[in-house]
Amino acid sequence: MITIYHNTRCKKSREGLQLVENSGKEFHVREYLKEPLSEKELKALLTKLNMTAIQLVRKNEKIWKENFKDKDLSENELVRIMVENPKLIERPIVENETKAVVGRPPEEINNLV
Repeated sequence: MITIYHNTRCKKSREGLQLVENSGKEFHVREYLKEPLSEKELKALLTKLNMTAIQLVRKNEKIWKENFKDKDLSENELVRIMVENPKLIERPIVENETKAVVGRPPEEINNLV
């Protein structure tokens, strides 16, 4: 089963959803701003992405710039910050049973679906 972590207000996320829909495969949409990830879920997703937490942070977000930008934060602290502020999570993310990709550019999703 494919899961897309989606933000309806994001153009790139909507483009990613379109690619997933066009794949013809069964999928689930998780609007992660309405249904936030737990720390455990986010850590598992980072493993599938083969990324560190800082690589998944949206560094141009106001929340990041005003509160966290110049701080020396651990991996666990970054995960907690993203769980508490899901807007900071890069989007869209598409996941299957074994792997995940960030859909930036959206065509990256084609490597998974």
